[in-house]
Parts: sequence; structure tokens; C-alpha cells
Amino acid sequence: MPSIHDFATWEPVLRLLRAGNAESTTTDCRVAGRIGPQGWSLPPRRQPPTPDGAARPDNARDELDAVQPVLNALADIGVDDISFTAEIAPTGKTVLYLLADSPAVEPGIGNPYPGSLILVDGALPEPWRRLPVPAPGASPAPPVDPAALERTLRERLPDAIGATDAEIAAAEARLGIALPDELKAVFRVVRARWEDWGDDYDAACRVFSAVGCELYSLDELSIADVPSRAWPWELAAMEAVETPPDAAVQGLVGSPGWIAFGDSGGGDRIAVDLTPGPRGHIGQIIILNHEECIGAGLVADSLTDLVVNGHKQGRGAPREEPPPPVAWVNIHGLPSVEAAAHEGLEVLSIGVWEGEPVSLAPVIGLPRLRTLAAYPGTLADPLEIAELTGLEFLELGPDDWRVLLDAGAVPRGLSAAAIEAHGNPSTLPIVDLANEILALWDRPPIIRTRYEGDLGPVA
Repeated sequence: MPSIHDFATWEPVLRLLRAGNAESTTTDCRVAGRIGPQGWSLPPRRQPPTPDGAARPDNARDELDAVQPVLNALADIGVDDISFTAEIAPTGKTVLYLLADSPAVEPGIGNPYPGSLILVDGALPEPWRRLPVPAPGASPAPPVDPAALERTLRERLPDAIGATDAEIAAAEARLGIALPDELKAVFRVVRARWEDWGDDYDAACRVFSAVGCELYSLDELSIADVPSRAWPWELAAMEAVETPPDAAVQGLVGSPGWIAFGDSGGGDRIAVDLTPGPRGHIGQIIILNHEECIGAGLVADSLTDLVVNGHKQGRGAPREEPPPPVAWVNIHGLPSVEAAAHEGLEVLSIGVWEGEPVSLAPVIGLPRLRTLAAYPGTLADPLEIAELTGLEFLELGPDDWRVLLDAGAVPRGLSAAAIEAHGNPSTLPIVDLANEILALWDRPPIIRTRYEGDLGPVA
């Protein structure tokens, strides 16, 4: 099998991308992308439609055939994905660079550029460090009745196979937490193993209908904690967590007291909540929206309530967007940095801006500001960033990073950073810049390896 380091492995991809570049016969063709078994990001190919104006149906197949040798080579060495960039001359002479991921760099989101740079080993964004706040006055809801719950389910599922006490105890030992009595009552009636249903989908549906969700088996129970909701740094750093005084559910990423026992049928986890919000109940049932990384919505006051009365809300309760600690200054958001500034501000994003570059003076000294993301060209003086002493995450364009690096003014309290590569710049200078930032924290660099080959002239 050709190695990932063999130019021949990459020839099909490079030929495909060159063929999709109309200028490749007269000027150098620069291409870059990222390829992995979960998908790939390649430059768009400008291929003409068929004579009747329809898109060419073989485009997707051509792309899959081209990347398959790379996927095979990645599987051979156990690597998830890889970035590349290449310069192809009109004669076919090609210089290819493979960019080996650094353990200190997250993959780029949908592009070949480096993602977030993790400057402190194991660092997590502030919302991912939040733990549940105790609610001393919380108690189970009045409808909690494990015995009645078990009777109801046995009436609905007379032929179900339940779990033994030993099986329940084994699940508790694996999770490191005692299961609530209501959850034990459910599994004493039905253990929800597919082999018990003989792969009969209708039998499974009867169980799911009786319980009110797609019930996991005991072996599938999990804790909906912070690690179960992993999120890229550059997205997670833009979030903030809040739990209003009247909230039933704490606005957390995850909790050691959220026991996921089922699915909504659409990928949203259903969990028992043992760490409720100020107005919630111990043992209430919540839903974790798979499209969100923070918070959960109330489904029922208890498992008894869920089984007897059904869902209160089909999905997670809406959260205010954006939450007050997050401010978006751009042509469609807040009109100025002044308008964003307040004592509780945690995250400031300065986006596409039609006016003059802005000053950061209004937010200097704010006690909770931890994230700044500024679109290229929006800052009047990037050196003002040095006065934002509480930053843990910083995202800037290459020119602004260059100003900070040259002045020795990169905030050393950062835990992570990102480079906003707007406008499809050349990949290698962005990699070099990323390595320069990583070096300030003695973090492992991105390794680039150069290869040469010849694709021959365009036919």
C-alpha cells in the first residue's frame, strides 16, 4: 500500500484539483485542503455543467476516488486526518507540503489552516470549568413514586425482561454513582437490550412509547458531564454559562449529576438531573440538545411524571441569544465597543465592520473579560490588547498577531489562541505564524514536510 509520504498517494487529489482550476495552464496553481475518514475539505472545482445545464453527477464520485488512496494511507498509520498544501506549475512540477498535526493544535474547522492553539496543556475554556452550584432547598417533586412507576410500566409492558439487582449494581459501579430509585424501578421492569426483543423493532418501539423516550440499556447509561460535550476551543471560548434565579436547570456544559438514560429519537440525550437549578427538583428529567453545547431543557418533574404525563416540552428550553456576558459588535450587532462594555462582559467579538477601526479602551479593566475575537482590520491599535490582562483566549488576523509578536506584547496569561485566516491566504505563512505563537509557550510545533513530484503538463 502506498505510504502517506509517497507522492503517488497524493497524485489523484492534486490532478483533480488542478483540473478544476481554469488558470492552471498559464499560472502556478496553489491548492490546500484537509482529508480524513470523517470527511474532507478541498478547494471548490470550477467544472462546466453538462450541455443541458445540469451539474455533473460524477463530481462526487471523482472526488471520492481521488481521496481514497490518502484515506487508505491514513488508516494504515492510524492517523485521523491530515492537512496539505501544494504549488503546481503549468509544466506539472509540484511542491507538496504535508502538515502533521501538533498535539497542541486543534484541527481547523472546515479548512486546512490550524485550528485553536492550546498554549497550556489540558486547558479548558471557562464554561467547561464550571461545576454545579448546590441548591440546598431542592427536593424531589411531589409526583415521585417509584412503586407506582414500576406498576404502571409492568401494566404497559407485561412481557418485558427486567434487570437483576446485580446488573443494576454493576451499572452503578461502572458509573461511580447510585442510580435514583425511579431509574432503578424502570430497569427492574425492562433492561432495554436489543437481544431481549429479538431484533423486533416494534417491540422496542413499545418500550420507548411506554417510557417516553428511546431507553438506553444499563450498559449504555452515561454521565452527561463536561467531557461528553467536547467543543472546539475557538467556539467554546465564545460561550458563557448562566443560571438565572428562577431557572429549573443549571446552565452548565455538563454535570456529574446528569445521568443520561435515553434519547429523544433525534440525537438529544434525556437525563435524570440530580443537580437542579434554584427552582428545580432533584430527579427531574432534562433534555440536552445535541446542537447546543451548554444548558438543558426541562422535560418532566420526575420519571414518574414523564411516564404518566409525558413531556412538558419537546426540546430544550430556549436560552437568550446571545447571553448578556457575550457581546457581538458588527454591522448587524452592537454598534460599538462602548455599547458592549459592562462589568459582567466575558466575551467580546468584533466582526465585519464598515466604519473606522475601533479602540479597545472601553473594555480595558473590565474584571471578567476573558475572550477577544477581532476580525482582521477592525482594531485601531492591536497593542491595546496588552492591557486586557484577564484574557484566556485571543483570536486575531495575521497582521494583528504580527504587531503583538514584534512588540513582545502577546498576553502571557492566554490558555489558547487562534488565527483568523480570512480571504484564503497561503497556508504556510499561517502555519509559520502559529508555530511562532506556540514557541512562546514551548509547545510542540506543526511539522511540515516537503515533497516534490511531477504531474506532467495539462492534457
